[in-house]
Amino acid sequence: MTTRSAVQASPRLVPLAATVLAGAIAALLESTITAMALDQLRRDLAVPVTTVQWVTTAYVLAMAAVIPLVGWSVGRFGARAVWLASLALFLLGSVLCGSAWSAASLIGFRVVQGLGGGMILPLTQLTLARAAGPARLGRVMSAVGLVGQIAPISGPIVGGVLVDSWGWRWVFFVNVPIVLTSIVMAWRLFPPDDERSNRPLDLVGTVLVPLGVVAILHALTGVGTGSGAAVVVTATLGVGLVTAFVVRSLRRRTPGLLDLRLFRDHSFRAGTVMMFALGATTWGPMFLLPLYYQQLRGLPAFDSGLALAPQSLGLAVAFLAAGRYADRLPPRHLAIAGMSVATAATIPFALAATSTDTVLLSLALFIRGVGYGVGSLPVSVALYRTLNPPDIPDATSLSNVVQRIGAASGTTLTAVILDTGGFTPALAWMLFLTGAATVVSAILPVRFAEQKTPS
Repeated sequence: MTTRSAVQASPRLVPLAATVLAGAIAALLESTITAMALDQLRRDLAVPVTTVQWVTTAYVLAMAAVIPLVGWSVGRFGARAVWLASLALFLLGSVLCGSAWSAASLIGFRVVQGLGGGMILPLTQLTLARAAGPARLGRVMSAVGLVGQIAPISGPIVGGVLVDSWGWRWVFFVNVPIVLTSIVMAWRLFPPDDERSNRPLDLVGTVLVPLGVVAILHALTGVGTGSGAAVVVTATLGVGLVTAFVVRSLRRRTPGLLDLRLFRDHSFRAGTVMMFALGATTWGPMFLLPLYYQQLRGLPAFDSGLALAPQSLGLAVAFLAAGRYADRLPPRHLAIAGMSVATAATIPFALAATSTDTVLLSLALFIRGVGYGVGSLPVSVALYRTLNPPDIPDATSLSNVVQRIGAASGTTLTAVILDTGGFTPALAWMLFLTGAATVVSAILPVRFAEQKTPS
Protein backbone atom coordinates (compact mmCIF):
# COMPACT_ATOMS: atom_id res chain seq x y z
CA MET A 1 0.00 0.00 0.00
CA THR A 2 1.32 3.48 -0.88
CA THR A 3 1.38 5.90 2.01
CA ARG A 4 -0.42 9.22 1.89
CA SER A 5 2.85 11.17 2.01
CA ALA A 6 4.25 9.26 -0.94
CA VAL A 7 1.11 9.95 -2.98
CA GLN A 8 1.31 13.65 -2.20
CA ALA A 9 5.01 13.76 -2.95
CA SER A 10 4.80 12.08 -6.34
CA PRO A 11 3.65 15.11 -8.41
CA ARG A 12 6.59 17.16 -7.11
CA LEU A 13 9.15 14.40 -7.44
CA VAL A 14 11.00 15.99 -10.37
CA PRO A 15 11.54 19.49 -8.87
CA LEU A 16 12.33 17.91 -5.51
CA ALA A 17 14.90 15.60 -7.11
CA ALA A 18 16.48 18.56 -8.94
CA THR A 19 16.71 20.48 -5.67
CA VAL A 20 18.38 17.79 -3.59
CA LEU A 21 20.66 16.65 -6.40
CA ALA A 22 21.96 20.19 -6.76
CA GLY A 23 23.18 19.96 -3.19
CA ALA A 24 24.33 16.36 -3.46
CA ILE A 25 26.60 17.21 -6.40
CA ALA A 26 28.91 19.15 -4.07
CA ALA A 27 29.26 16.18 -1.70
CA LEU A 28 29.61 13.74 -4.61
CA LEU A 29 32.26 15.94 -6.23
CA GLU A 30 34.18 16.01 -2.95
CA SER A 31 34.37 12.21 -2.94
CA THR A 32 36.67 12.18 -5.99
CA ILE A 33 38.13 15.65 -6.39
CA THR A 34 40.12 15.60 -3.12
CA ALA A 35 41.81 12.33 -4.03
CA MET A 36 43.62 14.12 -6.85
CA ALA A 37 45.30 16.45 -4.33
CA LEU A 38 46.63 13.79 -1.95
CA ASP A 39 50.07 13.52 -3.54
CA GLN A 40 50.57 17.30 -3.53
CA LEU A 41 49.31 17.44 0.05
CA ARG A 42 51.81 14.78 1.06
CA ARG A 43 54.67 16.79 -0.46
CA ASP A 44 53.57 20.30 0.54
CA LEU A 45 52.75 19.37 4.14
CA ALA A 46 55.74 16.97 4.43
CA VAL A 47 53.78 14.07 5.92
CA PRO A 48 53.81 10.30 5.22
CA VAL A 49 51.04 8.38 3.46
CA THR A 50 49.64 7.10 6.76
CA THR A 51 49.11 10.72 7.84
CA VAL A 52 47.73 12.08 4.58
CA GLN A 53 45.17 9.25 4.47
CA TRP A 54 43.53 10.90 7.50
CA VAL A 55 42.51 13.74 5.19
CA THR A 56 40.18 11.18 3.65
CA THR A 57 39.52 9.07 6.74
CA ALA A 58 38.67 12.03 9.01
CA TYR A 59 36.12 13.21 6.45
CA VAL A 60 34.55 9.76 6.14
CA LEU A 61 34.44 9.18 9.90
CA ALA A 62 32.87 12.59 10.48
CA MET A 63 30.23 11.61 7.95
CA ALA A 64 29.66 8.34 9.81
CA ALA A 65 29.41 10.16 13.15
CA VAL A 66 26.68 12.54 12.00
CA ILE A 67 24.66 10.18 9.80
CA PRO A 68 22.84 8.60 12.80
CA LEU A 69 21.45 12.03 13.57
CA VAL A 70 19.65 12.17 10.21
CA GLY A 71 16.58 10.21 11.28
CA TRP A 72 16.31 11.94 14.64
CA SER A 73 16.94 15.48 13.34
CA VAL A 74 14.49 15.10 10.43
CA GLY A 75 11.83 13.95 12.88
CA ARG A 76 12.55 16.79 15.30
CA PHE A 77 13.23 19.77 12.99
CA GLY A 78 11.96 18.70 9.55
CA ALA A 79 13.87 17.69 6.42
CA ARG A 80 14.00 21.22 4.98
CA ALA A 81 15.64 22.79 8.04
CA VAL A 82 18.16 19.96 8.37
CA TRP A 83 18.98 20.14 4.67
CA LEU A 84 19.75 23.87 4.82
CA ALA A 85 21.82 23.47 7.99
CA SER A 86 23.83 20.65 6.40
CA LEU A 87 24.62 22.72 3.33
CA ALA A 88 25.73 25.64 5.50
CA LEU A 89 28.03 23.44 7.60
CA PHE A 90 29.53 21.84 4.50
CA LEU A 91 30.16 25.31 3.06
CA LEU A 92 31.93 26.42 6.25
CA GLY A 93 34.08 23.29 6.28
CA SER A 94 35.06 23.77 2.64
CA VAL A 95 36.23 27.33 3.26
CA LEU A 96 38.19 26.28 6.36
CA CYS A 97 39.85 23.37 4.52
CA GLY A 98 40.99 25.68 1.75
CA SER A 99 42.51 27.97 4.40
CA ALA A 100 44.34 25.22 6.33
CA TRP A 101 48.00 25.83 7.28
CA SER A 102 49.11 22.34 8.37
CA ALA A 103 48.17 18.68 8.15
CA ALA A 104 46.62 18.81 11.61
CA SER A 105 44.48 21.86 10.80
CA LEU A 106 43.37 20.37 7.48
CA ILE A 107 42.37 17.09 9.14
CA GLY A 108 40.44 19.02 11.78
CA PHE A 109 38.64 21.14 9.21
CA ARG A 110 37.84 18.02 7.18
CA VAL A 111 35.89 16.86 10.22
CA VAL A 112 33.77 20.02 10.01
CA GLN A 113 33.23 19.49 6.30
CA GLY A 114 32.36 15.83 6.88
CA LEU A 115 29.76 16.71 9.51
CA GLY A 116 27.91 18.69 6.84
CA GLY A 117 28.57 16.32 3.96
CA GLY A 118 27.54 13.33 6.04
CA MET A 119 24.01 14.69 6.29
CA ILE A 120 23.66 15.70 2.63
CA LEU A 121 23.80 12.31 0.90
CA PRO A 122 21.54 10.38 3.35
CA LEU A 123 19.03 13.26 3.23
CA THR A 124 19.04 13.02 -0.57
CA GLN A 125 18.42 9.28 -0.36
CA LEU A 126 15.77 9.60 2.35
CA THR A 127 13.89 12.43 0.64
CA LEU A 128 13.70 10.68 -2.73
CA ALA A 129 12.88 7.27 -1.20
CA ARG A 130 9.92 8.85 0.58
CA ALA A 131 8.76 10.67 -2.54
CA ALA A 132 9.15 7.73 -4.93
CA GLY A 133 7.56 4.95 -2.89
CA PRO A 134 8.69 1.29 -2.93
CA ALA A 135 7.26 0.42 -6.35
CA ARG A 136 9.37 3.01 -8.18
CA LEU A 137 12.41 2.89 -5.92
CA GLY A 138 14.74 1.09 -8.32
CA ARG A 139 13.93 3.35 -11.26
CA VAL A 140 14.29 6.52 -9.21
CA MET A 141 17.57 5.37 -7.65
CA SER A 142 18.95 4.46 -11.07
CA ALA A 143 18.02 7.89 -12.44
CA VAL A 144 19.56 9.55 -9.40
CA GLY A 145 22.63 7.39 -9.78
CA LEU A 146 22.97 8.40 -13.43
CA VAL A 147 22.71 12.11 -12.65
CA GLY A 148 24.94 11.65 -9.64
CA GLN A 149 27.70 10.21 -11.80
CA ILE A 150 28.21 13.61 -13.44
CA ALA A 151 30.16 14.69 -10.37
CA PRO A 152 32.36 11.58 -10.02
CA ILE A 153 33.10 11.57 -13.78
CA SER A 154 34.15 15.22 -13.73
CA GLY A 155 35.72 15.07 -10.26
CA PRO A 156 39.11 13.56 -11.17
CA ILE A 157 39.43 15.82 -14.23
CA VAL A 158 38.35 18.99 -12.42
CA GLY A 159 40.54 18.06 -9.48
CA GLY A 160 43.51 17.53 -11.78
CA VAL A 161 43.00 20.92 -13.44
CA LEU A 162 42.69 22.69 -10.09
CA VAL A 163 45.71 20.99 -8.53
CA ASP A 164 47.97 21.55 -11.55
CA SER A 165 46.83 25.15 -12.11
CA TRP A 166 46.12 26.67 -8.69
CA GLY A 167 47.09 24.12 -6.07
CA TRP A 168 45.30 21.83 -3.62
CA ARG A 169 43.38 24.58 -1.80
CA TRP A 170 41.06 25.03 -4.77
CA VAL A 171 39.70 21.49 -4.54
CA PHE A 172 37.89 22.85 -1.47
CA PHE A 173 37.14 26.41 -2.62
CA VAL A 174 35.41 25.06 -5.75
CA ASN A 175 32.54 23.91 -3.51
CA VAL A 176 31.58 27.47 -2.53
CA PRO A 177 29.56 28.53 -5.63
CA ILE A 178 27.95 25.10 -5.92
CA VAL A 179 26.74 25.09 -2.31
CA LEU A 180 25.54 28.69 -2.43
CA THR A 181 23.45 27.82 -5.49
CA SER A 182 22.10 24.77 -3.68
CA ILE A 183 21.05 26.84 -0.67
CA VAL A 184 19.12 29.27 -2.88
CA MET A 185 17.34 26.41 -4.68
CA ALA A 186 16.47 24.66 -1.42
CA TRP A 187 15.17 27.85 0.13
CA ARG A 188 12.77 28.32 -2.77
CA LEU A 189 11.86 24.74 -3.78
CA PHE A 190 12.31 22.37 -0.83
CA PRO A 191 8.84 21.70 0.62
CA PRO A 192 8.18 22.29 4.34
CA ASP A 193 7.83 19.26 6.61
CA ASP A 194 4.78 19.35 8.87
CA GLU A 195 5.38 16.15 10.84
CA ARG A 196 7.46 16.34 14.03
CA SER A 197 8.70 13.76 16.52
CA ASN A 198 9.46 14.06 20.25
CA ARG A 199 11.91 11.16 20.19
CA PRO A 200 14.81 11.98 22.57
CA LEU A 201 18.39 12.19 21.37
CA ASP A 202 20.62 9.27 22.36
CA LEU A 203 23.71 11.23 23.43
CA VAL A 204 25.57 8.17 24.75
CA GLY A 205 25.11 6.32 21.47
CA THR A 206 26.25 9.42 19.59
CA VAL A 207 29.62 9.23 21.36
CA LEU A 208 30.26 5.47 21.58
CA VAL A 209 30.30 4.53 17.88
CA PRO A 210 32.53 7.32 16.50
CA LEU A 211 35.08 7.00 19.34
CA GLY A 212 35.13 3.22 19.01
CA VAL A 213 35.65 3.25 15.25
CA VAL A 214 38.34 5.97 15.44
CA ALA A 215 40.20 3.94 18.08
CA ILE A 216 40.10 0.80 15.93
CA LEU A 217 41.32 2.63 12.81
CA HIS A 218 44.02 4.45 14.77
CA ALA A 219 45.21 1.05 15.98
CA LEU A 220 45.35 -0.16 12.38
CA THR A 221 47.60 2.76 11.38
CA GLY A 222 50.01 1.70 14.14
CA VAL A 223 50.51 -1.77 12.65
CA GLY A 224 54.09 -2.21 11.53
CA THR A 225 55.46 0.74 13.54
CA GLY A 226 56.74 -1.37 16.40
CA SER A 227 54.29 0.06 18.96
CA GLY A 228 52.62 -3.28 19.59
CA ALA A 229 51.36 -2.59 23.11
CA ALA A 230 49.78 0.72 22.12
CA VAL A 231 48.08 -0.93 19.14
CA VAL A 232 46.60 -3.67 21.33
CA VAL A 233 45.37 -1.19 23.95
CA THR A 234 43.81 1.15 21.38
CA ALA A 235 42.18 -1.70 19.45
CA THR A 236 40.78 -3.20 22.66
CA LEU A 237 39.36 0.16 23.66
CA GLY A 238 37.73 0.60 20.26
CA VAL A 239 36.19 -2.87 20.21
CA GLY A 240 34.97 -2.36 23.77
CA LEU A 241 33.23 0.93 22.91
CA VAL A 242 31.51 -0.52 19.84
CA THR A 243 30.46 -3.62 21.80
CA ALA A 244 29.06 -1.43 24.56
CA PHE A 245 26.99 0.45 21.98
CA VAL A 246 25.59 -2.76 20.49
CA VAL A 247 24.71 -4.27 23.87
CA ARG A 248 23.16 -1.03 25.08
CA SER A 249 21.12 -0.58 21.90
CA LEU A 250 19.70 -4.12 21.99
CA ARG A 251 18.72 -3.78 25.65
CA ARG A 252 16.83 -0.53 25.19
CA ARG A 253 13.05 -0.73 25.15
CA THR A 254 12.87 2.01 22.56
CA PRO A 255 15.15 2.41 19.52
CA GLY A 256 18.36 4.35 20.14
CA LEU A 257 20.28 6.54 17.78
CA LEU A 258 20.78 3.59 15.43
CA ASP A 259 17.90 1.13 15.44
CA LEU A 260 19.74 -2.21 15.37
CA ARG A 261 16.41 -4.04 15.45
CA LEU A 262 16.12 -3.31 11.74
CA PHE A 263 18.67 -6.09 11.22
CA ARG A 264 15.85 -8.57 11.89
CA ASP A 265 14.73 -7.89 8.32
CA HIS A 266 16.81 -10.23 6.13
CA SER A 267 16.79 -8.04 3.03
CA PHE A 268 17.88 -4.95 4.97
CA ARG A 269 20.52 -6.92 6.90
CA ALA A 270 22.03 -8.35 3.72
CA GLY A 271 21.94 -4.99 1.97
CA THR A 272 23.67 -3.26 4.88
CA VAL A 273 26.47 -5.83 5.05
CA MET A 274 26.93 -5.33 1.32
CA MET A 275 27.07 -1.57 1.90
CA PHE A 276 30.08 -2.11 4.18
CA ALA A 277 31.81 -4.14 1.47
CA LEU A 278 31.00 -1.56 -1.20
CA GLY A 279 32.29 1.24 1.02
CA ALA A 280 35.65 -0.48 1.44
CA THR A 281 35.80 -1.44 -2.23
CA THR A 282 35.08 2.14 -3.36
CA TRP A 283 37.14 4.28 -1.01
CA GLY A 284 40.23 2.09 -0.73
CA PRO A 285 40.96 2.23 -4.49
CA MET A 286 39.84 5.87 -4.58
CA PHE A 287 42.69 6.64 -2.20
CA LEU A 288 45.20 4.34 -3.89
CA LEU A 289 44.80 4.92 -7.63
CA PRO A 290 45.56 8.68 -7.79
CA LEU A 291 48.76 8.04 -5.84
CA TYR A 292 49.57 5.11 -8.15
CA TYR A 293 49.25 7.21 -11.30
CA GLN A 294 51.04 10.25 -9.89
CA GLN A 295 53.85 8.59 -7.92
CA LEU A 296 54.57 5.32 -9.73
CA ARG A 297 53.54 6.27 -13.28
CA GLY A 298 54.73 9.90 -13.03
CA LEU A 299 51.53 11.45 -14.43
CA PRO A 300 50.50 15.01 -13.49
CA ALA A 301 47.23 15.43 -11.63
CA PHE A 302 45.21 16.32 -14.73
CA ASP A 303 46.43 13.28 -16.69
CA SER A 304 45.74 11.11 -13.65
CA GLY A 305 42.20 12.46 -13.58
CA LEU A 306 41.71 11.57 -17.23
CA ALA A 307 43.01 8.06 -16.54
CA LEU A 308 40.56 7.59 -13.65
CA ALA A 309 37.45 9.11 -15.27
CA PRO A 310 36.50 5.96 -17.27
CA GLN A 311 35.50 4.13 -14.08
CA SER A 312 32.84 6.72 -13.28
CA LEU A 313 31.76 6.69 -16.93
CA GLY A 314 31.29 2.92 -16.64
CA LEU A 315 29.18 3.44 -13.53
CA ALA A 316 26.95 5.88 -15.41
CA VAL A 317 26.51 3.41 -18.28
CA ALA A 318 25.58 0.67 -15.81
CA PHE A 319 22.97 2.80 -14.05
CA LEU A 320 21.45 3.76 -17.40
CA ALA A 321 21.38 0.21 -18.76
CA ALA A 322 20.50 -1.80 -15.65
CA GLY A 323 18.38 0.64 -13.66
CA ARG A 324 15.13 -0.29 -15.37
CA TYR A 325 15.62 -3.94 -14.42
CA ALA A 326 16.60 -3.43 -10.77
CA ASP A 327 13.00 -3.71 -9.57
CA ARG A 328 12.39 -6.96 -11.46
CA LEU A 329 15.59 -9.04 -11.50
CA PRO A 330 16.71 -11.10 -8.49
CA PRO A 331 19.06 -8.84 -6.50
CA ARG A 332 21.53 -11.62 -5.62
CA HIS A 333 22.06 -12.69 -9.22
CA LEU A 334 22.44 -9.12 -10.47
CA ALA A 335 24.91 -8.24 -7.71
CA ILE A 336 27.04 -11.36 -8.17
CA ALA A 337 27.18 -10.86 -11.94
CA GLY A 338 28.18 -7.22 -11.65
CA MET A 339 30.78 -7.68 -8.92
CA SER A 340 32.30 -10.65 -10.75
CA VAL A 341 32.87 -8.42 -13.77
CA ALA A 342 34.36 -5.73 -11.50
CA THR A 343 36.71 -8.29 -9.93
CA ALA A 344 37.90 -9.57 -13.32
CA ALA A 345 38.53 -5.99 -14.46
CA THR A 346 40.68 -5.34 -11.38
CA ILE A 347 43.14 -8.14 -12.22
CA PRO A 348 45.15 -5.99 -14.69
CA PHE A 349 46.04 -3.61 -11.85
CA ALA A 350 47.24 -6.43 -9.61
CA LEU A 351 49.49 -7.63 -12.45
CA ALA A 352 50.47 -4.20 -13.78
CA ALA A 353 54.08 -3.11 -14.28
CA THR A 354 55.37 0.41 -14.80
CA SER A 355 55.39 -0.30 -18.54
CA THR A 356 51.74 -1.37 -18.70
CA ASP A 357 49.79 0.77 -21.17
CA THR A 358 47.71 3.42 -19.37
CA VAL A 359 44.99 3.12 -22.02
CA LEU A 360 44.63 -0.59 -21.18
CA LEU A 361 44.28 0.24 -17.50
CA SER A 362 41.67 2.91 -18.27
CA LEU A 363 39.70 0.34 -20.29
CA ALA A 364 39.89 -2.00 -17.32
CA LEU A 365 38.60 0.81 -15.08
CA PHE A 366 35.66 1.40 -17.44
CA ILE A 367 34.72 -2.29 -17.29
CA ARG A 368 35.21 -2.24 -13.51
CA GLY A 369 32.84 0.71 -13.30
CA VAL A 370 30.19 -1.08 -15.38
CA GLY A 371 30.43 -4.18 -13.21
CA TYR A 372 30.45 -2.20 -10.00
CA GLY A 373 27.41 -0.19 -11.08
CA VAL A 374 25.43 -3.30 -11.99
CA GLY A 375 26.48 -4.98 -8.75
CA SER A 376 25.69 -2.06 -6.44
CA LEU A 377 22.33 -0.99 -7.87
CA PRO A 378 20.26 -3.86 -6.38
CA VAL A 379 21.74 -3.11 -2.96
CA SER A 380 19.85 0.20 -2.77
CA VAL A 381 16.63 -1.63 -3.60
CA ALA A 382 17.30 -4.42 -1.09
CA LEU A 383 17.77 -1.93 1.73
CA TYR A 384 14.26 -0.51 1.56
CA ARG A 385 12.08 -2.93 -0.39
CA THR A 386 10.68 -4.93 2.56
CA LEU A 387 10.68 -2.22 5.25
CA ASN A 388 7.72 -0.28 6.54
CA PRO A 389 7.77 3.34 5.29
CA PRO A 390 8.19 4.80 8.83
CA ASP A 391 11.43 2.81 9.15
CA ILE A 392 13.07 4.42 6.10
CA PRO A 393 14.80 7.32 7.99
CA ASP A 394 16.38 4.98 10.55
CA ALA A 395 17.29 2.48 7.82
CA THR A 396 18.97 5.25 5.83
CA SER A 397 21.01 6.30 8.86
CA LEU A 398 22.08 2.79 9.81
CA SER A 399 23.05 1.63 6.32
CA ASN A 400 24.99 4.82 5.57
CA VAL A 401 26.90 4.63 8.86
CA VAL A 402 27.92 1.06 8.05
CA GLN A 403 28.98 2.10 4.54
CA ARG A 404 31.13 4.97 5.87
CA ILE A 405 32.77 2.67 8.42
CA GLY A 406 33.56 0.32 5.55
CA ALA A 407 34.97 3.25 3.57
CA ALA A 408 37.19 4.36 6.45
CA SER A 409 38.36 0.79 7.05
CA GLY A 410 39.20 0.26 3.37
CA THR A 411 41.08 3.56 3.16
CA THR A 412 43.06 2.99 6.36
CA LEU A 413 44.06 -0.58 5.50
CA THR A 414 45.04 0.47 1.97
CA ALA A 415 47.23 3.27 3.36
CA VAL A 416 48.90 0.90 5.84
CA ILE A 417 49.63 -1.70 3.14
CA LEU A 418 50.91 1.00 0.76
CA ASP A 419 53.17 2.53 3.44
CA THR A 420 54.63 -0.79 4.59
CA GLY A 421 54.82 -2.74 1.31
CA GLY A 422 54.47 -0.37 -1.63
CA PHE A 423 52.14 -0.36 -4.61
CA THR A 424 52.37 -4.04 -5.58
CA PRO A 425 50.73 -5.42 -2.40
CA ALA A 426 48.38 -2.43 -2.25
CA LEU A 427 47.07 -3.18 -5.75
CA ALA A 428 46.72 -6.86 -4.80
CA TRP A 429 44.70 -5.67 -1.80
CA MET A 430 42.46 -3.72 -4.19
CA LEU A 431 41.77 -6.97 -6.06
CA PHE A 432 41.08 -8.78 -2.80
CA LEU A 433 38.58 -6.13 -1.67
CA THR A 434 36.64 -6.36 -4.94
CA GLY A 435 36.64 -10.17 -4.84
CA ALA A 436 35.47 -10.12 -1.22
CA ALA A 437 32.54 -7.86 -2.19
CA THR A 438 31.61 -10.41 -4.86
CA VAL A 439 31.49 -13.17 -2.24
CA VAL A 440 29.48 -11.01 0.17
CA SER A 441 26.89 -10.25 -2.55
CA ALA A 442 25.77 -13.90 -2.31
CA ILE A 443 23.92 -13.07 0.94
CA LEU A 444 21.48 -10.76 -0.87
CA PRO A 445 17.97 -12.19 -1.27
CA VAL A 446 17.10 -14.13 -4.41
CA ARG A 447 13.64 -12.59 -4.41
CA PHE A 448 11.72 -10.17 -2.21
CA ALA A 449 8.94 -11.12 0.17
CA GLU A 450 5.58 -9.43 -0.17
CA GLN A 451 5.85 -5.69 0.49
CA LYS A 452 5.04 -4.75 4.07
CA THR A 453 2.30 -2.29 4.77
CA PRO A 454 2.04 0.01 7.77
CA SER A 455 -0.21 -1.23 10.52
